[in-house]
Amino acid sequence: MRPALIPRQPRYPADWQAIPCGPAIRKELEQLLSEASRHWFGYHLVKLGALSAAMEFPDCPIKHQVGITLKQAQDSLVMANSRALPLLKRSIDAMILSFELDFAQDPHQILREAHRVMMPDGHLVLIGYNPFSLAGLAKYIPLRRDSLLHDARCFSTMRIKDWLHLLGFEVIQEHGLAHSELLFERGLKPQSRWQRWASEYCECLGSVYVLVAKKRDIPLSPLKMKWKPKARFSPAGAGLPTSRVSSENGWQWHKNIAEKTKIADK
Repeated sequence: MRPALIPRQPRYPADWQAIPCGPAIRKELEQLLSEASRHWFGYHLVKLGALSAAMEFPDCPIKHQVGITLKQAQDSLVMANSRALPLLKRSIDAMILSFELDFAQDPHQILREAHRVMMPDGHLVLIGYNPFSLAGLAKYIPLRRDSLLHDARCFSTMRIKDWLHLLGFEVIQEHGLAHSELLFERGLKPQSRWQRWASEYCECLGSVYVLVAKKRDIPLSPLKMKWKPKARFSPAGAGLPTSRVSSENGWQWHKNIAEKTKIADK
């Protein structure tokens, strides 16, 4: 298995036009997440990365939506590094990462930062390339080397789920779309017969995966101790029955009292 941390930063897409079939994938993603975004509640929604910042979710109840990019292209965007977010701990209710892990030098640190700033029961959306798809196989074809698809990391959903599980996230939704090799930039037609058949029977082989996870925070409440520690072992009288030891002790006490009474009478 390839390590997640690599020595250099891959080429990063500045907009959706920079990746194969980007505008068509963006439109399909917005339609797919339109229903899911209606269940996101809170005050702040962060769209991390240039691709996420360009996405729109008008049906989402969270009205304050801010994009964080490495380069500030618009006044409404915040310029920051995704590996060190300028956000308070537990201050974000939902976060979207579109292909952010595929073009990241250290994806583990990005997920750790997302876990740090998210509120309990907050929603995290991860979008990336599926290595077990036509696009994942076309990535290794030595054609069109200028395409950013060759630089994509393409982590498997099983590996992403393992990372999320270690951080305390629960995956509640999983989708696959764009059943195409994407390398030759053929036009995507979601309503075509092939796309509809593949989405129904081979969704897990889609070139783009979508994972919706929820942060679970289990409280650590102190519990009262229901058991009592055992008494320390004492060897005195261990070889005699309890009744015999108690009777001998009582006889010795009465004998001492009788002797003290005789001395007092004299």
